[in-house]
This record gives sequence, structure tokens and C-alpha cells, in this order.
Amino acid sequence: MAVSAESLSPPMFSPMEWFDPLLAQWRQGPLASWATQLQPLLSAKLVQQPHGDWARWQQAWQSLPQVAAQVDASQDTLLVHADQPLTPAQQQQAREALWGLRPWRKGPFQILDTFIDTEWRSDWKWQRVAPHIADLTGRKVLDVGCGSGYHCWRMWGAGAAEVIGIDPSLLFLLQFQAVKHYAPTAPVHLLPVRMEDVPPQLEYFDTTFSMGVLYHRRDPLEHIQQLLGTLVPGGELVLETLVVEGDENTLLMPEDRYAMMRNVWFLPSVPMLLRWLRRLGVADARVVDVTATRCEEQRSTEWMPFQSLADFLDPEDASKTIEGYPAPLRATFCIRKR
Repeated sequence: MAVSAESLSPPMFSPMEWFDPLLAQWRQGPLASWATQLQPLLSAKLVQQPHGDWARWQQAWQSLPQVAAQVDASQDTLLVHADQPLTPAQQQQAREALWGLRPWRKGPFQILDTFIDTEWRSDWKWQRVAPHIADLTGRKVLDVGCGSGYHCWRMWGAGAAEVIGIDPSLLFLLQFQAVKHYAPTAPVHLLPVRMEDVPPQLEYFDTTFSMGVLYHRRDPLEHIQQLLGTLVPGGELVLETLVVEGDENTLLMPEDRYAMMRNVWFLPSVPMLLRWLRRLGVADARVVDVTATRCEEQRSTEWMPFQSLADFLDPEDASKTIEGYPAPLRATFCIRKR
């Protein structure tokens, strides 16, 4: 699926304008109350209390070339390709703008003539997940903890009618907008908010994704309940998280850090997580993938030059983290809401 930006005006920077069309649309339908809540929340975050690097990121985004382009989300590398060949000056302009939005963690992207080799090969995760989920054609989709929105675009490329990503990081928002700039009419949006900012029992989305979030939650069962509340009856929750090997009584709670991450709380075994789901009243849950994370999938690159997975593992035994815990193992569950 592709969309063309045939006529782009210079980016007069007003961040609330990114959201005004979506909020106006929502005010006419079942999400009217959420739209009303979002207006002051977004204004406070983007206008009144921006991140300390906001001006620098803003300048980088504004310097993207003003060219007609198309976004193709059907391939592993998300493509933004210009309708006409770029001049050498435009090529350099694009690279410098995107370079100013480092670090890039989820991808890969090719924006105009610049290939962005992100820290994560997020396409590998999509390849593992996509064959097992319900057909996204015509569905309304929520992606919780979406990062820069790579998977949001892939969901749209798979046929989704509307994709809403949420992630509080303003850097991720501007990385997303580097693509959205060339696909302004695409029904793909990133809201810089938290899961707590989503109204409870919204029951609007047909499919909700939570990939790489659950282990960051102090109350993982509450998070699962919140996710289920976003879905219409019969909707599907796609839940991907870190797990450990073991039986239904196995649960790891790190003493402090896990793989150098401070905000990791609970790593259940697959049987334990299935027990959690049963306790929450979920009767239809499938384990569709269990895969160890490899250093080829998460690594440092020029676009994310800081420490990555290889630095977080025991240098003498890669089956353990540097703290001595089992190395990262990820499981994906497809869960049907009643």
C-alpha cells in the first residue's frame, strides 16, 4: 500500500496541527470523549512542556526536503521514495535531517535515498507475528508502545483501515513524522501518550498490539486488562513479551536490572502467563512464537551507536545476561476477547 504526497508546503511548525484532523474526526464519532481529553494533554506535552532536545529535533524534522514522494509499507524495509530523482543537495539534506533524529531504534527504513539501519530488525519480529494474527484488512488497530511507528506502518501496509500508535517519547514522534510528512493522508497516527491516557473500556479497536511492553509494567495483569478493554467483543490482542523457561509456577523478578534495563519487573514462563490469562477470564489464547533474541536482531549501528544486546550479555556465557539471568527470550500470544 502506498500514498503519494504530490504537493507539500513548507513545514510551518505547529505540532498540534499534526493531530487536529484526527481529533476533529473523532469528535464526530464514538471516540469523542477521548478526543476531548487528548486536546489539553497533547497541548501540555508539545507546547507548554516540550523535551529539552525538542528544538533540535524540530529543526531536524523541518529540514527534510520538500519533495513529492510515496510511502510503501508492504516490504520489510519501509520505503519513502521520491517521485523524481533527488539532487545531490537534496540527498545530503535528507541524510542530515534524519541523522539529527538519532538514535533510531525500530526499523529498518529507507527515507528518500537514506537507508536507516536501526538498532532492532523489527521486520524480523513482524515476520514472526504476521502469519498468526487475524487478517488486518479493514480493521481498526491500536499499537501500544509503538516506538517510532515502524510496525504501525506495516499494519497499514497489511490492510488496516486505521492505525493508532501510542508512545510517550517525543523523539519517536518526530521519527514517525519524518515518514508521515510524505504520507499526510494515510490513516496512521502516533499519539505521544501513555496507556494510562487511554480511556478504560474503550471497546473501539478490532486488533490491539502490545509488543515489548508487559515486562515494563509493575502490574502486568492490570496492563492486560487495560489492553482487553480497548477491544470490541471478539477483537484480538497480540501480546509479545519477555519470558523465561519453566513450568506454570515459574516467574523471574530481577533484583535490580535485567540486561541493563532498570524498568523490568516480571518475566513469567509461558505456562505462567497462560495462567494469568485464565485468571483474567481469557478462554481463547494461543502461543504462536517463542524466539530467543540474537545479537543479529538487536545491535549497535551508526544510526544507534550506543550499547546494545551484545553489551548486555555475559561475555563468557551468552546464554545469560550480564547480571546472570537467562538471556532474552520472547513469546507472542494471540488472545481473543469474548
